[in-house]
Amino acid sequence: MHSHHRIDWEDLRFVLAVAEANSLAAAARALGVNHTTVLRRVGSFEQKLGVRLFDRLPSGYTRTTGGEELLAVARQMAETVTELERRLTGQDLRLEGSLRITTTDTLMASILPSILAAFRQRHPGVLLEVSTSNALANLSHRDADVAIRPAVDSPDALVGRRIASVAFAVYASPAYLRERGLASIEKIKYANERWIGLGDALASTCVARWMRATLSSPAVLRCDSLVTARETAAAGIGLTALPCYLGDTTAGLVRVGPPVAEMTRELWLLTHEDLRRTARVSAFSEFAGRALAKQRPLLEGHLPLERSR
Repeated sequence: MHSHHRIDWEDLRFVLAVAEANSLAAAARALGVNHTTVLRRVGSFEQKLGVRLFDRLPSGYTRTTGGEELLAVARQMAETVTELERRLTGQDLRLEGSLRITTTDTLMASILPSILAAFRQRHPGVLLEVSTSNALANLSHRDADVAIRPAVDSPDALVGRRIASVAFAVYASPAYLRERGLASIEKIKYANERWIGLGDALASTCVARWMRATLSSPAVLRCDSLVTARETAAAGIGLTALPCYLGDTTAGLVRVGPPVAEMTRELWLLTHEDLRRTARVSAFSEFAGRALAKQRPLLEGHLPLERSR
């Protein structure tokens, strides 16, 4: 009888996912399984313990008192398991296995692919998993092993290095400049021009904040990605602000002013303290750090003037 009531950690993972998401469908997505599997695992867990953990309401799954008590303990267990996984991974000295990298779409559309290709040639046993997102992945919870992204400063609890400053400037296509009769880009008055703005997903970025502070008229187009802003600017729709490493390497764009100091950020290469000695994390951090440092003139907007026109 005793084994009949033993709590199965795998079942508990399913229960925890439903509790966090308040819905079967969202829990299924988070766990990468189908809705029926989650329903079955939660139902069987409740039956095994003889306790109801959730009230099934039209608005979603809400926790019962028994559910609240169990989940407080389950969360502690989940954190303990995550920490154990992190520490064990940190002792892994093999140069093989997967390495999860979180970065931005702008870095993947410019300088990072060639760095990843060179690292893969040197260490073919490492599977690189790249996630591009505007949000900083949670390295503490192993959503990623290494982060490469611009930020104001290094987030707490993470270790790594500042690679370089990241300069931002305003860009336009030659077609747009011709259409507007702007032979001398030094004479552009930003307030008189058409602008490509950023959507809500990027509202807190340095680019969006600078645009709000600088421009009085609304944007003619808004997008949720700086790579999309680059493409629409290259098509001649209007001006946009971009990191120089992206704008200066795009054939269909010219820089129409010096880098804007208010938009400057720092490029960081970060990992979690427990993972820094893992062979593949350490090897990648060293390799990528050196390769990115060589790109400092591009990152800091110091390209020769003729290259940026």
